[in-house]
Amino acid sequence: MGDCTHPSSSVPFPQRPIVILGAGIIGCATARQLLLDGFSVTLVAEFLPGDQNIFYASAWAGAAWHAASGISADHRYIQAVTHRHLLKMARDEPDSGVCVVDGREYVEQPPPENSSAWGKTVLNKFHDLNPGEYPPNFNCGWAYETVVTDPSRHMPWLRGKIISLGGQFVRKRVESLEELYVLFPESRIFINASGIGSKYLRDVRDDRCFPERGQNVFFRTSNCRNLYFRNGKEYTYIIPRPLSQGVILGGVKQRDTLSPEVDMEIAKDEIARAHRLAPEIVPADPPEESLSYIIGIRPSREGGFRLDSEKIGDRTVLSAYGFGGGGYAFSYGIADALVRMVEKAERDHIIW
Repeated sequence: MGDCTHPSSSVPFPQRPIVILGAGIIGCATARQLLLDGFSVTLVAEFLPGDQNIFYASAWAGAAWHAASGISADHRYIQAVTHRHLLKMARDEPDSGVCVVDGREYVEQPPPENSSAWGKTVLNKFHDLNPGEYPPNFNCGWAYETVVTDPSRHMPWLRGKIISLGGQFVRKRVESLEELYVLFPESRIFINASGIGSKYLRDVRDDRCFPERGQNVFFRTSNCRNLYFRNGKEYTYIIPRPLSQGVILGGVKQRDTLSPEVDMEIAKDEIARAHRLAPEIVPADPPEESLSYIIGIRPSREGGFRLDSEKIGDRTVLSAYGFGGGGYAFSYGIADALVRMVEKAERDHIIW
């Protein structure tokens, strides 16, 4: 009998790792989903779960699930899928760092049709607030249950899950996707979840990507079960961290600013805004020993995140990056979408 083996199939497909560039929340959530689906996965990244470099944005995120305004129906569904996964973790895996909390959202101006009110289709106990239940000079508000994720617990937990499922981490900075192809010559499917790295990879050079500095205040308090959002000119959030006994106060966005130094004027403004929003949680002048400061560089992208698939020679490259401050809110929905894209690519590579 003749040898019918195709030259590129010297290694059976299931043994060829799916290679993910980037080990932030997008890369790690995707790795976990792929491993649960039976795939072999290797993550290659400069920063890994547990690291605290300001460019490793997933370590610093506020990480509340909040229905984003102004997004398409497809993107709403991705967020809804993420909520489903996170809610299950909160209920079944308390060591994941995901908790259910009560949320309140106050809106300064009449909300447009594509406002975050679509969250009522996903969130439990969603209801409109009556006048008097939200601060004066606001147009409306609503309350609901939502989920928050503590990155200091979730990312190490996720790393442990990936390793226990057989996934591998490789700490390496690469300058191009081509480097990955050389490192993993038998692999045929690669996922670019490199965040801001996609601006600098030689064979990607996505100039729509840009760094966006965030700085938050962590206020240690036992009163940490309620989330608040203020939408409008004075955009403000208070995100509870029940497992860390505190709340995150923010926010601010500084495009193309990379300073690792704490700006105390920003910190004071965030505390003042949080106090105006929820004085029962945040005092006007909290004791200094109860405060610490968080700085992270969000991987943002003009026009929104990129999620697509392309053939490059005999390889398939999936791209998933540019989530800015929305990485956790989109994470597991993006992971599910990428699993489906990988399955399609697997079929295409097998049926040659």
